[in-house]
Amino acid sequence: MSDLDQTCINTIRFLAVDAVEKAKSGHPGLPLGAAPMAYVLWDRFLRHDPADPHWPNRDRFVLSAGHGSALLYALLHLTGYDLPLEELQRFRQWKSATPGHPEYGCAPGVEATTGPLGQGFAMGVGMAIAERHLAALWNGDGTPLVDHYTYAIVSDGDLMEGIASEAASLAGTLGLGKLIYLYDDNHVSLEGPTSWAFTENVGGHFEACGWQVLRVPDGNDLTAIENALKAARSETARPSLLCVQTHLGYGSPVQDTREAHGEPLGPANLRATKEKLGWPLEPPFFIPDEARAHLRRALERGARWQSEWESMLGRVRATDPVRARAFEDQLAGKLPAGWTDALPSFRATDGPIATRDASQKVLSNLGPKIPALLGGAGDLSPSTKTLLPGFPDFSATDGIGRNFHFGVREHAMVGALNGMALHGGLIPYGGTFLVFSDYARGAIRLAALQRTHVILVFTHDSIGMGEDGPTHQPIEQLLSLRAVPGLTVFRPADANESVACWKLALERPGPCALVFTRQKVPVLDPDKYPIRDGAPRGGYVISEAASGRPAVTLVATGSEVSVALDAQARLAGNGVGARVVSLPCWRLFDEQPVEYRDAVLLPNVPVVSIEAGTTLGWDRYLGPRGVAIGIDHFGASAPGPVLQKEFGFTPEHIVEVVRRLLGSGPVAPGS
Repeated sequence: MSDLDQTCINTIRFLAVDAVEKAKSGHPGLPLGAAPMAYVLWDRFLRHDPADPHWPNRDRFVLSAGHGSALLYALLHLTGYDLPLEELQRFRQWKSATPGHPEYGCAPGVEATTGPLGQGFAMGVGMAIAERHLAALWNGDGTPLVDHYTYAIVSDGDLMEGIASEAASLAGTLGLGKLIYLYDDNHVSLEGPTSWAFTENVGGHFEACGWQVLRVPDGNDLTAIENALKAARSETARPSLLCVQTHLGYGSPVQDTREAHGEPLGPANLRATKEKLGWPLEPPFFIPDEARAHLRRALERGARWQSEWESMLGRVRATDPVRARAFEDQLAGKLPAGWTDALPSFRATDGPIATRDASQKVLSNLGPKIPALLGGAGDLSPSTKTLLPGFPDFSATDGIGRNFHFGVREHAMVGALNGMALHGGLIPYGGTFLVFSDYARGAIRLAALQRTHVILVFTHDSIGMGEDGPTHQPIEQLLSLRAVPGLTVFRPADANESVACWKLALERPGPCALVFTRQKVPVLDPDKYPIRDGAPRGGYVISEAASGRPAVTLVATGSEVSVALDAQARLAGNGVGARVVSLPCWRLFDEQPVEYRDAVLLPNVPVVSIEAGTTLGWDRYLGPRGVAIGIDHFGASAPGPVLQKEFGFTPEHIVEVVRRLLGSGPVAPGS
């Protein structure tokens, strides 16, 4: 190791440690131990342009061990990203660009929000999938427009998480040869030695998953790290894991102990660490001129790489302008002109149709129109109807395929979708049963936090699925998804609302969840019901009372809308005027002006909500006299129509609830 290399590594180390010390919180251990491998990667391999963090053909780097964020911020500042030193000095402070864990969109160069362990691992897999697919789609004629690697630093904690094992198995199966992870193998986690809870043969595990495993016995041996990275890059058929033996809190008095993990070193230990590693005690945030000059060479390299790529793209523009324009539009996230013309429309005579089948028709029609649209399911595509007919499968031997078999790995599936969306150029979707959204909860939350444009397709949305019983019948899932900030949840009433909701999900930024039925429901005549105009507002009057001001408003979602319409007709026969409101998306409805919302849910008119899920949360629309018809207990195993009758999702029961509501007696919630 040259003196300059050592100076650069220690500069990275102590910028991070000083940031933690000034903030009086953070994780100094990882930067102290992992700085050498990070330096080798960023200085000798990573192709990026700090002046343009969004250059499409850059290598992606994910710090999956996001608690070590100060390491990433030091690298970004030193290599020339627009991240001033003052932001490192404001580490973990209000409105700084350097939050406690990396946040996508906060500091330039941060490719993903990480911190919840294992999530970065899965997102990196998605990024590598995106690179493989886009390369297969757009490269050719000696013009590799998409040609880059995905790197990550992962920790012991990352590899303990189940999502990492799921994603590792998927990556090995898919043969993602341009995926390279550096494992910060230091044998210490927050509680103490990893031997207390994590004794597996990590290398053997990854080899069994189809990875190339390379071992670096000394995390300070730059030559060994460099050689391992070269070997990883030369392996094209398998992802690579570099097991780099490091020391948590290297050089500090608390080296190799849990105390080095998640708390500042403190003045005495910081002083001892700087003395041991030959670093000036003052000033803090010291950057030697030679280290700054060497690391800022990344700007020159990046400008050259990007210029070469732009020249190649320019040649494509000159020789094949149609290809170049389509490529640039796809990377920019533009939907092709005229894509909405392919959206299907259903007539009442087409029904009844399960909304999952209507969703399949949308995908069948849009697949040829939108090249960026691709996805699959967690081993459930025959049930979720989430394959693109006529298109091949994505596999280890076919990168151009647009149908994905994620296996029974819901968490890794959504994590990979996040990575695919973060990479850019794709609109990924993934399907499973609504009840199994729980298995993907962490990745769904990060989709919302990062505003990734992923589409989650959840089918088998209620007790209506029937005989599979309470383990498969969602009750609380709709509410829990609606509670996620930034996640737009749609539960369409019929085939035509399903089409409208798909259109909204494709156009709306951020993640969306589409919730569909397994059972068939009537098709609502689009000439009779104002679905096209109403659905984009989240909630709308789908059927007005026959005459005069309604005595009651029936608000329903999904399969219960047709039940509410039947109840409306029965009430009219009894002289009771009822308005029916379809509310496919709470979030969109809540975004409407109050005047519109009051025009839909008339003040002083009692509301009855009907949804085959928990009644919790419906009070926001009910008002003081309203009643929620729902299910606040688990379901049962029986045919769907039997359950709907037994649990009160029938026109007769709704009529009885309205009769009691408009009479003098109280109506119990959930009746």
